[in-house]
Amino acid sequence: MKINNIGRLNVNPYNKQIEKSETVQKSGRKDKIEISNEALELQKIGQIEIEREAKVKEIKEKISSGEYEVNNMETAKKLYDFWNNRF
Repeated sequence: MKINNIGRLNVNPYNKQIEKSETVQKSGRKDKIEISNEALELQKIGQIEIEREAKVKEIKEKISSGEYEVNNMETAKKLYDFWNNRF
């Protein structure tokens, strides 16, 4: 049995994709990013973050020197309130 190339259009399915990428490269468009003023404000370090870092540093120093004491009753109360949605 002989099979002829009936209906063959000699089309490469990737030609359109290649043509699109070539036109984008030729146009020379570049990506552009714009950051809103709100996003810029959020990126700045605020006073709260500075205070938090100082507090964490202080607690770490107390723990490493052995001066930090845990209040067991207060910790248990906070855990109880959290798990019973009383926060």
